[in-house]
Amino acid sequence: MRAVVQRVTSASVTVDGEMVSQIGRGLMVLVGIGVDDNDTDIATLTKKILSLRVFEDQKDTSKMWKSSVKDINGEILCVSQFTLFANTHKGNKPDFHRAMSSDGSKAMYARFLEQLGKQYDAGRIKDGRFGAMMNVSLTNEGPVTFTLDSRKFEYVDSQSSSSRATPNPPTTTTATTS
Repeated sequence: MRAVVQRVTSASVTVDGEMVSQIGRGLMVLVGIGVDDNDTDIATLTKKILSLRVFEDQKDTSKMWKSSVKDINGEILCVSQFTLFANTHKGNKPDFHRAMSSDGSKAMYARFLEQLGKQYDAGRIKDGRFGAMMNVSLTNEGPVTFTLDSRKFEYVDSQSSSSRATPNPPTTTTATTS
């Protein structure tokens, strides 16, 4: 799973002109789910989002990087974002084969939101509308933006099994001179 996490003073999601979610101070989280992501990835990303210290100390606001979203009693707005798994290395058209299919990712995204709520406060977790064309508005505080990845970019191709793959080591050639 991948996430782009932004510290915000406010954020909202609108679908077809209707505001479906909004938050005050907290985190805006764009979430992408890969073809072989599982509950371990949910646990890893949830823990990191909730414990990431991106806010100032509550007693001494001159001290940055001291508090998490939980520490400040902030809100979290999550938006499903399959485009975080786009492969743009070849050609000009993004390839989304590493993103999980809509049916599988909808269930996994729901479990992710549920875990955030269980580990923090379900009333402080908001989200957009899965699969909808959304307009996202936010005021990034700082700006402060982080990218998180539950696997440190070690993903397998969609045709591989669901086990985690280790990247192939580079091959080397040795040249000899006479």
